[in-house]
Amino acid sequence: MKSFQIVIFIIIIILILSCTSKAIQPSFIKVKGMHFELDGKSYYFLGTNVWFGCNLGSKGVEGDRDRLIRELDHLKAIGINNLRVLGASEGKTQTNTVNPPIQPEPGIYDETLLDGLDFLLAEMEKRDMFAVIFLNNYWVWSGGMAQYVSWYENEEIPNPFYEQYSWDDFMKFSAKFYGHDKANLAYKEYIKTLIFRKNNYTGELYKDDPTIMSWQLANEPRPGKVAWSKQNFHIFKKWVEEIAGYIKFLDPNHLVSIGSEGLWGCMESEELYLDIHRYQSIDYLTVHLWLLNWKWFDPQNARATYGEAVNKALEYLQVHIKYAQQINKPLVFEEFGIPRDNHSYSPEASTIYRDKYLDTVFNFIYDNSKSGGPLVGSNFWAWSGEGMPRDPLQSVWKKGDPFTGDPPQEPQGRNAVFSSDTSTIRIISAYAHKMNSLSD
Repeated sequence: MKSFQIVIFIIIIILILSCTSKAIQPSFIKVKGMHFELDGKSYYFLGTNVWFGCNLGSKGVEGDRDRLIRELDHLKAIGINNLRVLGASEGKTQTNTVNPPIQPEPGIYDETLLDGLDFLLAEMEKRDMFAVIFLNNYWVWSGGMAQYVSWYENEEIPNPFYEQYSWDDFMKFSAKFYGHDKANLAYKEYIKTLIFRKNNYTGELYKDDPTIMSWQLANEPRPGKVAWSKQNFHIFKKWVEEIAGYIKFLDPNHLVSIGSEGLWGCMESEELYLDIHRYQSIDYLTVHLWLLNWKWFDPQNARATYGEAVNKALEYLQVHIKYAQQINKPLVFEEFGIPRDNHSYSPEASTIYRDKYLDTVFNFIYDNSKSGGPLVGSNFWAWSGEGMPRDPLQSVWKKGDPFTGDPPQEPQGRNAVFSSDTSTIRIISAYAHKMNSLSD
């Protein structure tokens, strides 16, 4: 009889431990059809880009952890719980790139900055926030693909912001990356390092951290520019499939996304955009939209250009909604913004047209989400918070300047939303809470 009681006792203990284990099992954001799911419920979000999070979280002289904590508290207070952040930066050869970078030389990683990323994720976890981490960049502002090619080809980066080079020169050079074996081997080694990194503050491996929503192949990867890029379509598609599959092999817990701009970043090829998002290892679609860069909107002639620009923007989004429905995956609008009125970079400048634009776009997203559509999340560009330009009249970023929402290659203050932008933040907060209510 006694032995029977012991057996019963052991079974009860095993059941308790099993239930406890399930209770503390981390909850990762998953995809179910055209929606995200968290803990069995749909997950909707209005988020932002805070690319400089790991730099601000660094214990080095460029970091400012007190400011980072204040920024996260402010964002949480206005209803934002999803941040798209930089998880890789390379090289120190250019004057308009992130400085300091995470990978100053091939295979050499700055532990201080990686510790800053640890700190960022740990603080986000405390606030129930989720991170989308991009792992490379097609553009020069964080080193990215061009820096990898430069390292392994021993060629100077044709930086398009230098007089002797054009955008065609740069884009052709950066697009060499997709078919470059040595460059991609180094890139994959960094990916593996990050996925298996142990967070200094939580003790979790990154691959086991539910604070990370998605690994993103790169910021705005595209096959190149104009006609010659079509020669790269096959190589580009193969690269997407290979890298996404590699990440999924190392880390089956997390979502994987591309970081694509949409049709604009696929040389207007519907076939290419659909093909790269059909891969099983790609969990959701992304789309970016830049009214100024694409010459749809002129902030110095706003009254004449705004109406048509907004119509184009909504049409562009509607096209990508149809693609998401066709593929049966969620869609995230993860980069968009316009300058302050009259193209001013000053925090004192008004934001009448920006506010109108954000209100229109956020309402469009909310309506699509509420009606069961696939456009279920957004990350506006970009949160700057307390980060103000050193000189709004000459706002090129220099080492030692505050980090702002605008990357170093662009004028500081162009698309940044400052903590003093009360009218803009009122709109953001209203729609953030609406999106959160859909999750509830």
